[in-house]
Amino acid sequence: MLREFPPPPRAAEFSELIKKRLEEVKSSGSTRETVTVDWNGQPLHVEVIDLPLSGLYFNPGTHRIRAQRSHDPALDEALDKDPWGSESQDYLRFLLKAEPADTNRRDPDFDKLKADLEQFGQNDPGLVTHHGVLVNGNTRAAALREIGAQSMRVGILPESFTWADIAAVELSLQLRNDHRRDYSYINRLLAMEEQATLGRTPEVIAKEFRVRTATYHQERWILSSIRDLIERSKAAGGVALRLVDFEDDQEKLKELHRLYEKLQGVDRDQAERIKEIRLAAILLGFSKTDIRHIDEQFLKADYLAKVLPPDLAGAAGGTGPSPIAIPGLGAAVPAASSAVSAARQLNEKIARARAAKQANGSEFTDAAQQAAQEVFQSAKAAFDQAIEDAGRDARVRKRKQLAPARLADACADIDQCVVDLVQARASRSLDEEVFDEAVLRLRESLKKLAQQAGRGIPHPGDGVSWLIDATASGDPK
Repeated sequence: MLREFPPPPRAAEFSELIKKRLEEVKSSGSTRETVTVDWNGQPLHVEVIDLPLSGLYFNPGTHRIRAQRSHDPALDEALDKDPWGSESQDYLRFLLKAEPADTNRRDPDFDKLKADLEQFGQNDPGLVTHHGVLVNGNTRAAALREIGAQSMRVGILPESFTWADIAAVELSLQLRNDHRRDYSYINRLLAMEEQATLGRTPEVIAKEFRVRTATYHQERWILSSIRDLIERSKAAGGVALRLVDFEDDQEKLKELHRLYEKLQGVDRDQAERIKEIRLAAILLGFSKTDIRHIDEQFLKADYLAKVLPPDLAGAAGGTGPSPIAIPGLGAAVPAASSAVSAARQLNEKIARARAAKQANGSEFTDAAQQAAQEVFQSAKAAFDQAIEDAGRDARVRKRKQLAPARLADACADIDQCVVDLVQARASRSLDEEVFDEAVLRLRESLKKLAQQAGRGIPHPGDGVSWLIDATASGDPK
């Protein structure tokens, strides 16, 4: 949701400084630097001036670190209450320097940017509002401050710009093909969501983000699923999963959506169960290739139920939940099946365990965090065993299917050979000697196949019986 922020302290004073410097640039008679931004589909050229870094504010509404704000819930709340205070600005500076997927670590890309600025200086201007709030160049400002720079070259947006205009300009700059540092995955999803709240259609948003409309809908489904899981992970003390916890899971979540879409039209309960179990596997940190084993066969063979410890196994079976009545309509809809409910309960236990395990504050005692760690490790061990069993059985099934599949490919090649043979004879281009040699090689191959196909089969089927008889005399029928 797009938020309107109040002007920062001394906004009027800083605005006067900006006006004076703009007038000085215009009256100097020298070549004036401008920067072009996209606004409402039209190019907008704005003047560039030097401003003191000490007077510039990091943008609390920037898309770049929106997901990372959940790193520290207390500081995130303080940022909402007082976005211009020193504590909030320091928190924004910390997040701008941190890795998107692990905010406890400093981002190597930030250090590369810092080294580049230190060696070559600022090549491209930033962008600020008339009150000195950075719209583009927040990370550069953090790096410039770290190397001890006193000023920053910035373009000045029109004084009439609203926060909706500011968000649109920042987004258009980020989505240019020449941008240097992408938004992280979750921040991109949040930017899409924000555009939808402004009333823009899926087609318009997809065009802005340079994706297909189907991809836009996929991204919205993924963000909705993440938000739902975060809400369900809340435990005592308000500790829950964070948006940033899903930064590295882009491909896993997209594969989940594709499988869910394929299954829900056939069996919605099966689709929901796979969704819950795959989300749990994502939280447990399994790789994309491991998670692919959680499919229809995984549910059918019930690999997970065989290895789950009793304290994690859901209450499945029985008659299932009663239908859910719709107030005022005198109607009811079916509740989720007991198997879906069990999968949801398991996923929620794992989500709460991970949230508690990684809690930084004093919401949990050491004993509670140790208990959460044990639940998490117990679940991971069970999933690991289930996925290993599923993978092993999948390899066995693949080996069983390999020989018939190769024979089917050979049949297709022979069918194509018939067409090629007819065409060669019609054009009188057939090399009969070479063709004859190829047929003899086929006979030898069929003999080898017959020898192996007949071994250990006391009562062969019609196909194998024909193959054995046809190759027995060396003169296939």
